Amino acid sequence: MKGFLQDFKRFIMRGNMLDLAVGVMIGGAFGSIVSSLVNDIFMPLIGLVLGGFNVSGAFVALDGQAYASQAAAAAAGVGTLNYGMFLQRIIDFVIMAFCVFLVIRLMAKLMPPKPVKEARKCPFCLQGIDDKATRCPHCTSELEETDTAV
Repeated sequence: MKGFLQDFKRFIMRGNMLDLAVGVMIGGAFGSIVSSLVNDIFMPLIGLVLGGFNVSGAFVALDGQAYASQAAAAAAGVGTLNYGMFLQRIIDFVIMAFCVFLVIRLMAKLMPPKPVKEARKCPFCLQGIDDKATRCPHCTSELEETDTAV
């Protein structure tokens, strides 16, 4: 049991595991902010543009009758196809994806690019070779330690 707990502690304390945990927590909080933005700001504005229509409350009763609300249809025991909630979730997803895109794009601009090491080439045939090679695998020429990229 002690070995199991020690293994679990090592697993939890690995750097990437902590990064993942922090990312999940921040992602959850960010998701609730975006959901609130969609539900409390965008959907009422969309409803206003559509003449006061409540998009998130839009539904079709599966018995073909008209009901005042989803709750009224549910009270009558009728199933509903809640396409308004589906549209709201699509808008939620699009806004979330756009925000993630903006954050990734910003991070790419803020982080300097990693320097690309030029590949080592054989001074005789100019083919790429491994840094530790002592003989070119292409032309079989012997290489010196100082032979670097050409």
